[in-house]
Amino acid sequence: MNTDKILGSIQKITVEYRRILSQIAAEQFSVSPPIGGWSYSEVYSHIFDLSILSLQAIDQCLTPQSRVAKTPFITRSILFFGSFPPAMKFKVPKQLASRVKKVDKQTALEMIQEFEDKLKLYANIIEKANPKMKSAHPRLGHLNAQQWIRFIEVHLNHHLKQLKRIERSF
Repeated sequence: MNTDKILGSIQKITVEYRRILSQIAAEQFSVSPPIGGWSYSEVYSHIFDLSILSLQAIDQCLTPQSRVAKTPFITRSILFFGSFPPAMKFKVPKQLASRVKKVDKQTALEMIQEFEDKLKLYANIIEKANPKMKSAHPRLGHLNAQQWIRFIEVHLNHHLKQLKRIERSF
């Protein structure tokens, strides 16, 4: 995995999240879409809250509490191909679903900024991390620091597609 390439991709994706956010009317931001599911607001809350939590998981990979464990084949496939399999539906784990809330556009923008600021702090650490040291993902098994950063990229892209579906539904 080329960490610099992944970090560059994440930066481009967050620029796209900012662009989309700037184009959504404030009154439409928290409205549930006609197709059902999360509003724009809830997607932004989920994606950037989880991205920040993922950075904290990278931090755990750098501590003595991390584990040496195998990463499941399906997880390695997701990270290799850069997307979730279309036939598989992943439900947000209950402990993470309870964190999703409706936020206003300003809060969403602040969450993006917080994520970007924290990402900069981790940029130099990730490649130096021991690939055998891992922390648990609630659905994908144990990931090392490099896998966590790739997960962030894949997850951001996944929800970018969701935002486009929401936009088409309005």
